[in-house]
Amino acid sequence: MLDIKFIKDNPDIVKENIKKKFKDSKLPLVDEAIALYDEKRDANNRASELRANRNKLSKQIGALMGQGRRDEAEEIKKQVNAQADELKELEIKEGELETRLKDVMMKIPNIVDPSVPVGRNDEENVEVEQFGEKTKPDFEIPYHTDIMAKFNGIDKEAAGKVSGEGFYYLMGDIARLHSAVLSYARDFMINKGFTYCIPPFMIRSNVVTGVMSFEEMDAMMYKIEGEDLYLIGTSEHSMIGKFIDTITPESALPLKLTSYSPCFRKEKGAHGIEERGIYRIHQFEKQEMIVVCKPEESMDWFNKMWSYSVELFRSMDIPVRTLECCTGDLADLKVKSYDVEAWSPKQQKYFEVCSCSNLGDAQARRLGIRVKGENGEKYLAHTLNNTVVAPPRMLIAFLENNLEFDGEKYSVKIPKALQPYMGGCERIVEK
Repeated sequence: MLDIKFIKDNPDIVKENIKKKFKDSKLPLVDEAIALYDEKRDANNRASELRANRNKLSKQIGALMGQGRRDEAEEIKKQVNAQADELKELEIKEGELETRLKDVMMKIPNIVDPSVPVGRNDEENVEVEQFGEKTKPDFEIPYHTDIMAKFNGIDKEAAGKVSGEGFYYLMGDIARLHSAVLSYARDFMINKGFTYCIPPFMIRSNVVTGVMSFEEMDAMMYKIEGEDLYLIGTSEHSMIGKFIDTITPESALPLKLTSYSPCFRKEKGAHGIEERGIYRIHQFEKQEMIVVCKPEESMDWFNKMWSYSVELFRSMDIPVRTLECCTGDLADLKVKSYDVEAWSPKQQKYFEVCSCSNLGDAQARRLGIRVKGENGEKYLAHTLNNTVVAPPRMLIAFLENNLEFDGEKYSVKIPKALQPYMGGCERIVEK
């Protein structure tokens, strides 16, 4: 969310930013926000004037009563009562205007970084760099759930009976591999200086609206019926929410957390080969990272964070690339975003496994996350988030890139970095 004073002083900049995001339907929101702000300011000024006048008249009434001039005092009391009615109406109006202004403000996109390429949608995202050699095995790679089935590692049929479409049971070596990856990712981030965190898996609506746009909330979140609680779609939400209405000493920055959590998403609109299997599901587990830092350090942290994902995936022998999201593919709160995509030998293309985002001060403004500088002045922090790993999507990339076939049986090679988390196992073999 932008500062209303910035919008009022720079309406053309805000409108041009909306045009860069190809969201022209939101252009009227700028003028609407300014008009609501002016109306609210006028109401505030009139209310302040009435309060000051009330205090002045109250003193006059006291003085007149003390002098025995009751009739004059009663006349002034009538003025006070009349103004009290007007003040009451103004206070109601102030609250209504504040709600309307906030609603409009939360729909106006954040200002994207000048380095972000202009484009309409994800088809116009720009490749930044590739890491590792893209592979094309000399044997046909089965579909990822078929790979898992060869190791007796998945049961979607039973999950469908228990929970419906979009759920699964992981079993045996595949389930162990899933947990091993998460444990390895946890320790990887701890070794990078991040504090490990297991956050709440449900959050209140004020936190939801503080960390994401209304469009994202409707598309992703499951609400708990009858309660002001939502199941988290990513632990970033509850980790950023941890700092709601806080003032952190500048000397304590940056705040670096890495968290484990289950995640719950509606996940509508799968595509092609991804429509089957476990690419898009309603429940999964994830290791996440967030940083809360000074504004001047946020781009440095952005580059560090996506590079951590690249390093992690390469340590598991998975080729990846970074893709910069264009203006039209950025969520409204984001300033800049990179997707880290893993290579699929099966599909001979990359697919998203991590998303690294710099949100500037948008979340901090909504949630009241402030920093106290050495000079005592307070300012808004910058917040960033990035996926460390999100099995089972990451598991798909792992299995495809480490799958081997000797002509009779399939096996999966366990990279050295992961072997300690698999009890020293160097490979798992088809059952």
